[in-house]
Amino acid sequence: MNCNLFITFEGPEGAGKTTVIQKIAERLAEEKIDVLATREPGGIEIAEKIRSVILDPEHTAMDEHTEALLYAAARSQHYFEKVRPALDAGKMVICDRFIDSSLAYQGYARGIGVDEVLSINEFAIGKKLPDMTILFDLAPEVGLARIHAHGEREVNRLDVESLAFHNKVREGYLQLVERYPERIHVVNADQNIDHVVEDVWSLIYEAIQ
Repeated sequence: MNCNLFITFEGPEGAGKTTVIQKIAERLAEEKIDVLATREPGGIEIAEKIRSVILDPEHTAMDEHTEALLYAAARSQHYFEKVRPALDAGKMVICDRFIDSSLAYQGYARGIGVDEVLSINEFAIGKKLPDMTILFDLAPEVGLARIHAHGEREVNRLDVESLAFHNKVREGYLQLVERYPERIHVVNADQNIDHVVEDVWSLIYEAIQ
């Protein structure tokens, strides 16, 4: 059984990633698998401070290049301080967002260029890509409606972007599926959360066998 894997979860706002990750982490622990669950941007003190700048709804004047660089900076600190040491220790790491978020949001939807943003991130973390990425596919209007209906969830700067922007993000993610077909697996997030959990668990269970 190969449990020393780096698995990332991607998808639009309101796709349910956080809830599913919590449930998957609990199930992995029940299977006696040493797992670290973390998130981006954030996960450690420095990256959480950068997160507060990036996602502050008042920072609407932020240039897209600044945004991309801030995400890469937070990712670098998080990866070298938390993710890589856990992997080196033989743990499984499951992470809410990673490099594909930057490729879809800043590279594609913001129009900076996927290859350009990839280059920035290769400088930040080297050429380390996840062993597996699970993409929660969901129509943007459904995800945004979930956010507005969930009063306890933080509303960040990306949540208030236009529907057209979020549609571009989805397009970007689907292009990444074509670019990395062996790494990125798509899960239908527009279904009961328990069904999503089972679909995700099936992918992970197959990967560790």
